[in-house]
Amino acid sequence: MQAPSPTKPDHPSVPDPLGLIPRLLHRDASVLILDKPAGLPVHKGPGGGPNLADNLGALRFGLPRDPELAHRLDKETAGCLVLGRHHKALVRLADLFKRNEVKKTYWAVVEGGPAEDEGTIDLAMSPRDPKRGWWMKIDPQGQKATTLFRVLGRGEGRTWLALEPVTGRTHQLRLHCQAMGYPILGDPIYGSAPRHGGPGLHLLARSISLPFAPNKPAIAAEATVPSHMAAELAKCGFAPSP
Repeated sequence: MQAPSPTKPDHPSVPDPLGLIPRLLHRDASVLILDKPAGLPVHKGPGGGPNLADNLGALRFGLPRDPELAHRLDKETAGCLVLGRHHKALVRLADLFKRNEVKKTYWAVVEGGPAEDEGTIDLAMSPRDPKRGWWMKIDPQGQKATTLFRVLGRGEGRTWLALEPVTGRTHQLRLHCQAMGYPILGDPIYGSAPRHGGPGLHLLARSISLPFAPNKPAIAAEATVPSHMAAELAKCGFAPSP
């Protein structure tokens, strides 16, 4: 009897210089969710260097085009990042984000912390300098910005927060925490960290939930804790699952 042929892989082997494939948290025919590492910009910057957009070909898995970003994370922020695998998926994802139907929870370790164990931050924002649109300031006449916070742990002058952005403004969580008197640890823009050689931004896009398909459960994913955040989270009571 003839031996069965080897199982054919569902996609050809492709170069993956940034090691993106092992960092996938979710993959289906329409959506990918990537656990983005801290320090990797999503787009090419003026100084060049590795970036996510130039390496998305590793995540085609047999489709004719690269997946595309459905939203963005700051270079320094780690965690859940959503990509659409084709045009129809990207249109659907854009609509979900526009309608604020995507539930995102971030973890942050902040310097000091709020007196309350939970609450809401409502502080409008606008660009600090029109030539640097990513650099934001609190501005009562600016765009509405709302963040929900909940204390998950405290220790040694730090607080571990769960942050849920109701709106999605640039640098919203970083600016809101700074404006409330407890900047995110390692923030070189809104906190006290140096521009170079600091402890790294202690902000993680921990989990995301996408109600992508009607009448089906939401797509959900949870990112791992990056190594640079582990020690400070442990001081605040975080214990990784065995």
